[in-house]
Amino acid sequence: MKTYKSLYQKIYNLSNLILAWRKARKGKTKKDYVIEFEKDLRENLLELQKELKDQVYRPKPLKTFILRDPKTRKISKSSFRDRIVHHALVRVIEPIFDKTFIYDSYANRKGKGNLKTIKRLDSFLKKVSRNGQIKGWFNNNQIKGYCLKADIKHYFQEVNQYILLRIIEKKVKDIKVIWLINIILKNFDDKEKGMPLGNLTSQFFANVYLNELDYFVKHVLKTKYYIRYVDDFVILHNSKEQLEIWKQEINNFLKKELELELHREKSRIISLSKGIDFVGFRNFYYFRLLRERNLKNMLNKVKMFSDGKLNYEKLLESFQGWQAYAKWADAYKLKERILSVIISKSKPLNNLFHY
Repeated sequence: MKTYKSLYQKIYNLSNLILAWRKARKGKTKKDYVIEFEKDLRENLLELQKELKDQVYRPKPLKTFILRDPKTRKISKSSFRDRIVHHALVRVIEPIFDKTFIYDSYANRKGKGNLKTIKRLDSFLKKVSRNGQIKGWFNNNQIKGYCLKADIKHYFQEVNQYILLRIIEKKVKDIKVIWLINIILKNFDDKEKGMPLGNLTSQFFANVYLNELDYFVKHVLKTKYYIRYVDDFVILHNSKEQLEIWKQEINNFLKKELELELHREKSRIISLSKGIDFVGFRNFYYFRLLRERNLKNMLNKVKMFSDGKLNYEKLLESFQGWQAYAKWADAYKLKERILSVIISKSKPLNNLFHY
C-alpha cells in the first residue's frame, strides 16, 4: 500500500491557502464575515499560514443551530478562517483517498452526486430484473427482485474519532497532518465520538470511514449491486433470503470494526415493485416519483407566501431550488400546478422558469 509522508507543507503553502480561501468564499461573497476577513486578506492569510506552520493553530468554537427542513438536524458552523483550513486540508489529502474509494460511493465526490446515483440505481434495477427473467424466476410482465435499503443509526454522532484516525494513518504517515486532523475533530461537543454536520471535513471523513464498509460489502460479501450515498446504502438482489444474510453480516461488521449499527426501523428489505426510497426520490422500474415529504415542504412554502409569512424573493429562491431537483422525477403536471398557484398570487414568473 502506498503511503504519504511529506504533506503538511503543502497544506500551509500560501498558494494552497489562496485556493482554499477562494473555495470557502464561493457563493458567500456578500456575507459580513467574508467581507471582514477580506478587508486585510493578505495579512489574515499570512497569519493563518504562520499558525499552521508553527502548529499553534486552534479552531474557534463552532456555532450551532437547528434546521427543520426537511428534517430536524443540528448544524455546526465553523468560522470562515477555519473553513479555509478545512479546504486547504481536503485539497491535499482528498486525492490520496478518493482513488481508493469504490466506484459506487456517490456523495461529496467530484463527478458523482445525486443524478449519477439515480442513473446507476436505474441500471441496477434493470439488471436485477433481467437476471431474474433469464433464470426463469418470474414472467416478463412482472417486476420482481428485492432491495436492502439501509441507514446507519446516528452516523455523524457515532463516528469513533480514534478509529477514523487509525484508518487515515494507514495512508498518511505525516504526523503533523494527523495533528491537524485531530485538532479539527476535537473541536466538537464530544471529544471521542462524532463529527459536526456542516463541515467540509466531516463530509470527506464520512467517506473515508465508510470506505471500510464499502470494501467489506464489495470484496468480502462480493455483492454486485451496491450503492452508498453518505450513510444510506442499497443492495439489490433477486433473493430476499440472501439479502437477509447480508444485512446481518453487515450489521456485525459495523458493530465490530466501526462501532456503528444499522438503524433498525430504517433498514429493511423491500420488493422492487414497491419502489426504492433513495436520494430524494421513490425509484421504480419504469418511473420515478418525488418524496412526499419534499413535495409537502414546497407546498407549505407556497401556503406561507399566500398567507404573507414568506416574501416573494424567498419563495422564488425555494421554487428554483426545488424545480432543479423535481425535474428528475415524473412530475411535470405537478410542477405546472405549483407554478400556476405562484403566478395567481403574484406577478407573472413565466420567463424565470424553464423545464
